[in-house]
Formats: sequence, structure tokens, C-alpha cells
Amino acid sequence: MTAEESRARSGFLLGVTAYFIWGFFPLFFKMLKHVPPLEVVSHRIVWSLLFLIPLAGLRGELGSIRRAVTDGRSIRYLLVTSLLISTNWLVFIHAVSRGEVLQSSLGYFMTPLVNVLLGMVVLGERLRPLQLLSFLLAVAGVGVQVVALGKVPLIALVLAVTFGLYGLLRKTAPVDALAGLSVETGILALPAAGYLIYAGGGAGGDYFGRVPLDRLLLPMAGVLTAVPLVLFAAAARRLRLTTIGFLQYLTPTLHFLQAVFLYRETFTATHLMSFSCIWCGLILYSIEAGRSVKV
Repeated sequence: MTAEESRARSGFLLGVTAYFIWGFFPLFFKMLKHVPPLEVVSHRIVWSLLFLIPLAGLRGELGSIRRAVTDGRSIRYLLVTSLLISTNWLVFIHAVSRGEVLQSSLGYFMTPLVNVLLGMVVLGERLRPLQLLSFLLAVAGVGVQVVALGKVPLIALVLAVTFGLYGLLRKTAPVDALAGLSVETGILALPAAGYLIYAGGGAGGDYFGRVPLDRLLLPMAGVLTAVPLVLFAAAARRLRLTTIGFLQYLTPTLHFLQAVFLYRETFTATHLMSFSCIWCGLILYSIEAGRSVKV
């Protein structure tokens, strides 16, 4: 196996792990649905930073963080990615708390389409014929959903666009995965902490006793936020953007299963047609990826 093949395969494993963790986020954040979404996001940011800085120190990456902060090009990238990922978090938690897990799954099914388009248009990546067919099937599946909804699915669109752009910028940003994520959360930490103080988080707010279990769940949200993002950022630097795009079907499939079988959200024949197109596209893409050397 060549060094390039080894790098691609390790990236594939990192990506699958990240998307698998994200796939069970509805189950976790449903337990926090009584907490306002902005408070949950603020806790995610603050606790993520408290987890990441010691981790960076243990891995000897504090120097990389300092270089990223002082490098103008890096900090410009990270200012944008921090805004994109925090928006994505907020909209997703809002969707879960409202019982819109099925629409959030639609958003994350649409994200690979955004990634494929960005890969072709921005990075000059090209799809082979079978991959193109799988892409068209996925487009058809998403189109069925959009038509059936009878309205613009804002939650799905925002989730797809913000995470698709985040993936592109993290792939091209001149900063390592852990250092970049640490700087992103550092950028967001001050306003997040300020909001928690304003909302009463420092004196009888959600973390300090409204529901006792929150004292465990809110800090865990930070760890669960940081770990898959570190894995994702590392995978993004090793894989083609089109490969990342189709790996992302793992997360919305898990969201879909939870929405339908655990939370009993409405699932019609139209939904079945839509998801069937998308899954067929994924199968075709996986067959083509298995034939190629570079995943």
C-alpha cells in the first residue's frame, strides 16, 4: 500500500467514526430539549474549549494554536468556520427540540450534494459515470422531499449549506485539525460564556440545578461536540471532498431511523420514495468507490 493509499484509508476510518457519533446526536440532545437551544449551544462551546485546550497541550499542539491565531490567513478562515459551525449547531438543536429530526435528516442528506457540487466547482474534482448516476439519484430523492413538503425546508437547507461550506473551508484551511477547532471554539467562547451569565447559567440556571441530570449532560455535550469534529477535520484533509460527501449519508440515515422508529415522526409513502432514491445512490457510489484505489 502506498503512502497516499494509507492516508486515504485512515481518513476514511476517521470520517466513518465521526459520522457515526453524529448519528446518535438526536438521542442525546432530546434529553436536553427542556433547555433553550442557544443555552445548549453556549454550553457546547464553553465545555468544548475546556476539553480541547488540555488535549492540545497533551499532544504538543499549543504552538500550532499560537501560530494559527497570529497568522492572518488562518484566522480569517477560522472566523468564518466558527460562524458556520455554531449556526449549524443552533439550527440542529432547534430542530431536535421541535421534533423535526426527520427534517434534520433531510438536511444532512442534502449536505453531500452541497459537498459534491463544491468539490466539482471549487476544487475541480470530477465524478466517474457511476458516481454521477448516484449523485443524480440523490438529487431526485431530495427533490421528492422538497416537493412533498410544499414549502421551503429552511432547517434542512441551513444545515446542508452551513456544514457543506464548513467542510470545504476546513479542508483548505492552512491549519491542523485540533489547532483549528481549538481556535474556532476560542473565538466563540467569550460570547457563549457571556450569554450563559446573562441567561442565569452562573446562578441557578440550567446547569446549576433546574434539572439535576443537566449537570452531567451539558458538560458531556462539549466532549461529544469536540471529538467528532477533530475526527472530521482530520478526515477532510485526507479525503476527496466527493468521498466526504457520500460518507455523510451515515449520519442522516441514523437520524432517520431514530425519527421514524424511536420518535414516531410522520413517515409517508412519499418519504419512502425519497429515501429509497437516496439509498440507491449511496449503494451505487459505494460500489464505484470499492472498485477504485483511492477512496
